[in-house]
Order: sequence, then structure tokens, then C-alpha cells
Amino acid sequence: MAQKRFVVEVEEAKEAGGGRPLMGPVYRNVLAKDGFRPPAIGIESCWDMFRVSAEKYPENQMLGQREIVKGEAGKYAWLTYKQVYDMVLQVGASIRVRGAHQGARCGIYGPNCTKWVISMQACNAYGLYCVPLYDTLGSGAVEYIICHAEISIVFADETKLPELLKTLPSVSKHLKTLVSFGKITSEQKAIAHSFALPLFSWDEFLLLGIGKEFELPAKKKSDVCTIMYTSGTTGDPKGVMITNESIIWLISGVNHHLGSINAEFTEKDVYLSYLPLAHIFDRVMEEQIIFSGASIGFWQGNIKLLMNDVKELKPSIFCAVPRVLDKIYSGLVEKISSGGLIKKSLFNIAYSYKLENMRRGYKHGAAAPIFDKIVFSKVKEGLGGNMRLILSGAAPLSTAVETFLRVVTCADVLQGYGLTETCGGSFVQQLHQVAMIGTVGPPLPSIDVCLESVPDMGYDALAAATPRGEICIRGRTLFSGYYKRQDLTQEVMNHDGWFHTGDIGEWQPDGSMKIIDRKKNIFKLSQGEYVSVENLENIYSLVSGIDAICIHGNSYESFLVAVANPNKEVLESWAHQNGVAGDFSTICDNPLAKAYLLGELTKIAKQNKLKGFEMIKAVHLDPVPFDMERGLLTPTFKKKRGQFLKYYQNVIDEMYTRAR
Repeated sequence: MAQKRFVVEVEEAKEAGGGRPLMGPVYRNVLAKDGFRPPAIGIESCWDMFRVSAEKYPENQMLGQREIVKGEAGKYAWLTYKQVYDMVLQVGASIRVRGAHQGARCGIYGPNCTKWVISMQACNAYGLYCVPLYDTLGSGAVEYIICHAEISIVFADETKLPELLKTLPSVSKHLKTLVSFGKITSEQKAIAHSFALPLFSWDEFLLLGIGKEFELPAKKKSDVCTIMYTSGTTGDPKGVMITNESIIWLISGVNHHLGSINAEFTEKDVYLSYLPLAHIFDRVMEEQIIFSGASIGFWQGNIKLLMNDVKELKPSIFCAVPRVLDKIYSGLVEKISSGGLIKKSLFNIAYSYKLENMRRGYKHGAAAPIFDKIVFSKVKEGLGGNMRLILSGAAPLSTAVETFLRVVTCADVLQGYGLTETCGGSFVQQLHQVAMIGTVGPPLPSIDVCLESVPDMGYDALAAATPRGEICIRGRTLFSGYYKRQDLTQEVMNHDGWFHTGDIGEWQPDGSMKIIDRKKNIFKLSQGEYVSVENLENIYSLVSGIDAICIHGNSYESFLVAVANPNKEVLESWAHQNGVAGDFSTICDNPLAKAYLLGELTKIAKQNKLKGFEMIKAVHLDPVPFDMERGLLTPTFKKKRGQFLKYYQNVIDEMYTRAR
């Protein structure tokens, strides 16, 4: 039987032009072979999606947070779509009273919560650009974004006020209003007053708009909806401009895809919000949920209590990054291993039987219904009992974890891929296609995709057996550019409208895509953070005891390790002072020497205010300088990272094993 193919070729391979390498054939989802299905009529903006749902489902539960009673989290307390709609207009009126008009930039800083979404929808209503400030950014980045985006008003969690106040007076030229989601202290009020910055509690701010009526401005698809600053890349953060059109077309594509397999979101769905709203993945997911009239429940903000929130909320939709799913997997495996011989044997029999049937084409619900009831039902109950769809994104999910969760959760587990610049979703796996495990699936029916050859890395987009190359995407879901950085925009967008992702992909025979490499020297860690390796190596090279260093990270690990050439004079001097005997090679292999230089690397990292995920957690000391003889350096002394990984693979694997 011929293998089903989920894409169709719409353009032949061609020269890319401008001296660029060959571009392979252009493909799109087979659902869109005759053209992309247009979005719903009458939807011109993200505000329209919320407005329509508020009109259609006024009494549906929309936003919920857990009530805290005597320090303990209790039941979820809900606001309906009608209640949220009224609050949004009230917040929007207060924003207008403070002088912010359509096109102004509004910052939101803090963990996901009801007030975060209300503030976001107020921006949607009055045509302000929502500019999220990522929850783990330090004051330096926050200050940069406020100034670069010329943000005039910021809504912030009360725990973030100290960070914001540290940016004064540098941001005073732009920032004219600061609003706390919670309380404010008299000291904070005094600091803000000393810089002539009006600081309001949430309740105080709402009073400003009472009795005031402002006409909502007309909004177009081409209007910018949000500017999302990406973190972890070289230099200053880049502001990715996302229009209403990008989000509308993305959601239209998702609906087309899910509708074709009878899995579309409905008003009965419940979604757990814990991935940062400051990232595109959760932002578009919540817009999708809102457009469906479904419910969003927020976590408590503590990753250790996440599963407690899951059990209380009983969500049907769960988005995750691999790091979270890895922990769920590890917890389940540990329970199975400690369950006794009989239980363990029964589980293994049930697992093998169900997986085999799924590989034969059975849907997960029909693959082993009896075993689902007597074996896997406990896993389902641990996930709240209502879970039907688990989406993984931001980094690759290991094949072992993905396979395991597909079998035991009694839910559809799908892996996807996208970037902020592509409005999050670009590829997603098909339901019930076990063969797609390890891939990100075919493209959504809203974009065109092709591969561009990368000769320097040996990737050929026209290879007959397995086409490989840089993933390029075209379509209305793309960003409209980097804010105030047309030069950077032109680096990744060509004149034909193709966005170059920087990721290396490999087409599979069924039309799904497998991510296999990264074109630039930027690592993406398992929690979804980007790490600019060359930038970090420049910083860590400031350590006097280090002559050269090569940092390694990958999408399956949450931290960095490094191989370094220590300075012979410095290390031997340290060894003499600390009673460590032996020649230079012996000293390099000594755990005390590694601990000493790791401490020096940590010191320089802290001096340069590096983030936690940019810290090196383990180091291997090689007494032999990096050289061309081992293929580690080019003739111009640039690192050949692929060869570094190959040469030091065993060392790197051992460092990760020991450091976990």
C-alpha cells in the first residue's frame, strides 16, 4: 500500500537569486492544494475574535485563578466572557485617560494571570501595541525594551515593581504610567514620585476610567498587534512585529487542520495557562482558546505545584515544553519501577500491546481499551481525567518520551514547530500517525515551505534520497519585520517573501519535517531559551586561567557544558599552592582543578550578569590546545563545531550525566 503523503508540491525547485544557494521544491499542506482557506468573515483583528466570543458565549467561564485560603490554593474562581469584556473596556478607558492612543506601546511584565489577559485585550480593543516583558529578563533588558519600543504605559505584577523602578530615570522620557496588578508600598510610591512617574495600584487605575466613554478605533488586519522581543540572541533583543493578520491566519490554519480530523477546539475545552504569555506559543494558543469560547485557568506560578493545578483544573488542552514533559515522564517511570514485579510486568505487557496496535494504525483510544481502563487510567486521572490533547513545542521532544506519552496518557500527543517570526505555529504532527514520532509533522495549511541548500554544511535541498537544507517559510502568518531594524529584517527575508529560519530540516517521505541542525551558532535549550554561543565564549574567555573554550548545549538539555584549554602557567601555579601533584595532563584531569576553573567561570558569568541558563555547569580540561590537526579549527582558526561535537562526544555525554 502506498504511503500517505500530507504535502503537495506547488512550485518547482529553482535558483534562489542574489547569489544564494538552490531552493528545493515548494510544498504546502495537502488540505490547501487548491489555495489557503480564508479566515472567518468579519474578523479583522484580535479584538474581533474576543468580541465575537463575548457576544456568542457571554456566560461561559473565560478566565480562572485559584483562590488562596489560609495560604493554600483552593478551587478556581472564574470570570465570564461578559465580565471580562466589561473589565477590558474599563481598563481601556483608564488607558485613554492617561493619554495613550492607538499605536502607542503598552508593556506587560509578570507571570500569566487574569489581569495579564485583561490588559492584553485592552490593548487589542484600543489598538495599542502590546509589548510583553519576559518574566525572567533582568533590568538591563527591561530598560532597553522600554526605551527601544518607546513604551508609555506598563502593567506589572507587584513582584516586578522593584525591577521596573530600577530603570528610572533612564526610561523617564518614554514611560508615563506604571500600574501594579496588586498592591504598592508607600516607599515605591515615593520612588516613582521622585521621578515624576505616576504609579497606580490596579484598583486605583480602574477608577480613572469610570464614567468615561471612548469610541473604539477602527482596526485593520495590517495593524501591528504585538511586538515580542526575542531573548538569548547576539546583542540586544530584537522586537518581532506581529500583525493582526498573522495571528488570524495562524488560527485559521490551525482550525482548518484540526477540523479536518474532527479535533477542533470547542467552547467546552479547558486550557491550563502556564507557559509565558510573553512568548508567542502561549499567546497564540490563548487567542485560539478565546476565539473558541473556551476556558483558561492559570497556574499558581510554581513549577513544583503545576501538577496540583492540573488535577484541580482538569484541563482538556495542555501545551508544554519538553522540559515539563520530561519531568512527567521521569515521574511516571519512577512510579512504575517502584510498583512491584507484578504491576511492572502488567504495565510492560499493556504498553507493548497498545504501542504495537497504534503502529498498525489504530487510534490511541481503540488500540487497547481494556488496558486503558485497568492500567493507563491512573495516568489519565493524574492529568486531571479530561486531557484530550497535549501539544509540545519550543524545542525537540525526545523520541522515547514522545512515544511513551502517546501510549500512556490516553490523549493525543502532538509535536510542533514554529518561531516568533512565524507567529508560533508552522508545523504540527497529524493525529494517530505513530510514524511521525521524532518529527514536527507537515506544515499547517496556511504557509508554503521549501528547503534552501547549505553547501558549507553539506546539506542539499535537491538530494534524491533525503532533501535537507535551511527551512524557509512564506505566508501571511509571517512577522512584518524587526522593530526599527530593517537591516536585520533584510538578513532573514528575501525579496520573494521567504523567511529564513536558520534551522536545518529534513523532509520525510510522508511530508513531515524533521529538525536536524541549526545553521547559526545559536543553541536552543530544552526549556526553549536561545543561547548565543559565540557571545558567551567571548565572555568566558576573560577568565585568566582559560586560553580557549568551546561551549556546548542542545535542545534535549537545560544547561551548558564546556571543553576548555586551561592556561598552563595559571593552572600549575594553582596546583602548587593547593597541593595538587602531577604533570600538566594529570592536573587537568583532577576534579579539584575542574572545580577551581568552573568556579572562575561562574565568577565571570556573575560579573557580566549572565542569566541562569547561560551558566556553564560542567567543564572538561584538555591540556592539548585546539588545533587543525584534529579538525577542530579552520585555517583561519574558527571553531568547526560539528567536529568539536564529534571529537568530544563521549566527554560531553559524561559531563551531562554527572551534572544532572
